[in-house]
Amino acid sequence: MKIDDLVAIDVHTHAEVSKDGHSSLSPELLGASADYFQAHGHRQPTIAEMADYYRSRRMAAVVFTVDAEHATGHPRIANEEIASSCAEHPDVLIPFASIDPHKGRAGVREAHRLVDDYGVRGFKFHPSIQGFAPDDRLAYPLYEAIEELGAVALFHTGQTGIGARVRGGGGIRLKYSNPMLVDDVAVDFPDLRIILAHPSFPWQDEALAVATHKEHVYIDLSGWSPKYFSPQLVRYANSLLQDKVLFGSDYPVITPDRWLADFAQLEIKDAVREKILLRNTARLLFGEEST
Repeated sequence: MKIDDLVAIDVHTHAEVSKDGHSSLSPELLGASADYFQAHGHRQPTIAEMADYYRSRRMAAVVFTVDAEHATGHPRIANEEIASSCAEHPDVLIPFASIDPHKGRAGVREAHRLVDDYGVRGFKFHPSIQGFAPDDRLAYPLYEAIEELGAVALFHTGQTGIGARVRGGGGIRLKYSNPMLVDDVAVDFPDLRIILAHPSFPWQDEALAVATHKEHVYIDLSGWSPKYFSPQLVRYANSLLQDKVLFGSDYPVITPDRWLADFAQLEIKDAVREKILLRNTARLLFGEEST
């Protein structure tokens, strides 16, 4: 991957379907997400199709699924499949993985194997779907392994469209995605690189506080059209956090085409715009070196 040939790196995209057609979510939760994002009719692209999509736009993309087997009972898409598929397109795809923290020592062993044998660069957590608080000690052995491996931990924060308007929210508890719960993780694992995913409604100020205060905490801007960003988020992205804010779309439910068109309307300094779209993520994942 040659960073200087890219115009952007999308740090937040989802592998929604496996090679054998297995979905990453149950039909009920997938339907609720489509309703929330008004994304009915969008295809669940294969990873090869995702590669073609981003390559045609001179972009790279981080790809992951969510392992929430303990809370939902729905089998995940295999991390190995996602990483192997991404490895077929190393010019544009960057594999992340997801391990349910409830898997304990088995999850720790899996994390080591995925980094060492499959080149995985980070791990996605969705506390609300996975049914755990980020500061719960059950996840600490997994964080320790990720920190030791030099990988990134990406946490969903804020409200989620998954389970929205389903009876009882599909059992999904929003409280687990308060970004302030990640503050303890940043204290107890000071060398762990952390991304707080999404504008963190209704806890945007908490996310800004944690990212400003903790050295290795970043914010990605996925899951929302930029036209809905709070003035506070735009102000911090343009100033104090200009080196710690990252472009993410949430593809396929939000496309980078739509996101970038709306982002172009924000009053962001030109130098900061390039940092957000490309340079900050390149530095975080690659040390700005071409690979």
